[in-house]
Amino acid sequence: LPQPPVSPLVRAALRVADLERSKRFYAAIGFTDTYFEGALDADVVPNLLGVAASARTRCAIVKTPGQPNFGMVGLFHIDEPQPLRRPSAGSGFQVGEVALVFYVADIDASLTTALLNGGSRVSGPLQLVMPHRAQPEAMLRDPDGVLINLVARPPVETFGYEPVRLR
Repeated sequence: LPQPPVSPLVRAALRVADLERSKRFYAAIGFTDTYFEGALDADVVPNLLGVAASARTRCAIVKTPGQPNFGMVGLFHIDEPQPLRRPSAGSGFQVGEVALVFYVADIDASLTTALLNGGSRVSGPLQLVMPHRAQPEAMLRDPDGVLINLVARPPVETFGYEPVRLR
């Protein structure tokens, strides 16, 4: 097979205030396997991340069980004191903001579990009707304010290759 010029999205890297709380939250929505967890001690890490030279970084990269190593979530805790600027709990999609989108088998159960583990609801579930399909979707924020879109679709559909075609 020819080598593509770019891979699928490998992971989202999120700076978190509390690594253990964030691990619990993402495990609650299905990211129960750990790809890597530990301290990032290389001398270049503070420069790479643009933080103080004295900052120490720990991370946990989590993924869905039994799946390939893409679509993962990297949780990075940096012990650098700085005021955290987070979107307010119920605020919607902001300019320049990225939303993490996940297909879930049971949107009600996934949303309830996420809310019980520190998430905050933005909206839904609501039925989104598009020209090619209709599906329930919900928006929430993780404990650090990261925007998450849950979509009621079989998670296995992420492995399809066909684009959407409107008739």
